[in-house]
Amino acid sequence: MGLAVTANKGRCAGGHFLHVAFALFLLAVCLVFSPASRADVPLSATSYKMAGDATRMRVVMTFDREPDVKWFLLRGPNRLVIDLPSTRFAINAKDVKPRGLVRDVRYGDLGEGSRLILTGKGPFAIDKLDVLRNDDGNGYRIAIDMSAASEREFDAALANQALTTGSTVSTDKGGRVGTGPISNPGHRFTVVIDPGHGGVDGGAEGLNGTVEKNVTLAFAAELQDKLAAVGNYDVFMTRETDEFLRLDERVRIARQHEADLLISIHADTISLKGIRGATVYTVSDKASDPEAQALADRENLSDQFAGMEIKDDSKEVTDILIDLIRRETHNFSMSFAHTLVGQLSTSVGLINNPQRSAGFKVLKAPDVPSVLVELGYLSNAKDEAQLLSADWRGKAAQSITNAVALFASARAGSGTGG
Repeated sequence: MGLAVTANKGRCAGGHFLHVAFALFLLAVCLVFSPASRADVPLSATSYKMAGDATRMRVVMTFDREPDVKWFLLRGPNRLVIDLPSTRFAINAKDVKPRGLVRDVRYGDLGEGSRLILTGKGPFAIDKLDVLRNDDGNGYRIAIDMSAASEREFDAALANQALTTGSTVSTDKGGRVGTGPISNPGHRFTVVIDPGHGGVDGGAEGLNGTVEKNVTLAFAAELQDKLAAVGNYDVFMTRETDEFLRLDERVRIARQHEADLLISIHADTISLKGIRGATVYTVSDKASDPEAQALADRENLSDQFAGMEIKDDSKEVTDILIDLIRRETHNFSMSFAHTLVGQLSTSVGLINNPQRSAGFKVLKAPDVPSVLVELGYLSNAKDEAQLLSADWRGKAAQSITNAVALFASARAGSGTGG
């Protein structure tokens, strides 16, 4: 009897041991595959992509699983800092090569986590920063939309950051674009003058060897002096020396100065030597005439110099550029062009139908009224001589200054100027 009981107890003890061993095995499996355990395994960044130009960029970094992201802004220089969990960066070094609005990309391990740092070419705005699940269900991505902004806007974002200690989503860009002067009562009417071409891109060449980049810079300096002498404006130049600037860089400079007006200065050539006179262009999706289209095509080719051709990365980027040309901004551009033609007609010669339009990239700032002024044709001997004349440049610059005064007064009167 006693043996029987002992034997039964032995079987029970053996069964209990098996249950305990199986339970321990299940616990070990759960620990290995638990979220807490995976947190000890570094995140893996599998790719990095940038698309856009010097006025707006999209940056996308993909991960094998969802990252816990914290981000904030720093200045001196202007930077976006993104803090990540400990991350293994398995990305192509060529993909992080700086371009467009991004001047520098750095990433690495900090010991207690990892960090991605994007340095801008001057101040910028974070229009949106999202953590999204990949469309195929495998992994996640950080998508960052950033755009050129003014120092004031960047400082405002820093001040807001100090109050909120940062977040993963910023205000929508729709609330920012085109609101600079309205939201800044102390803003003075600001003009950015853009001397066309420069550096390796000499532009057109005249009958007697006059080079367009020199003509545009000399005239822009004259215009800057006359506008500054009025005392009511802040005036900036996209370039003050013989340097090459991509077209999107010129737009970036205008936006970062919160310009109320961008005036791009050019002096073209044409195969018909008898054609002469000044022309004022605004931007449009469809050119007003074949000559305007041809001119826009030539000017837009400037980005091919020094091997720096910028192509639209996708149809979506092109659509964004077109959509951002606000109707209000276009109307202001047309209004100034009309005023400018009227003022120039009293002092310098104009071609027939002097107010024209075409798809100039340099005029595509979404919130800056912009015109391109062709001062004359270097292919015409009389125009070339005028462009080299200090007296003629003075008269033409004064006419543009008068037009700016009328435009600035009208903007102030409507409540949309500085």
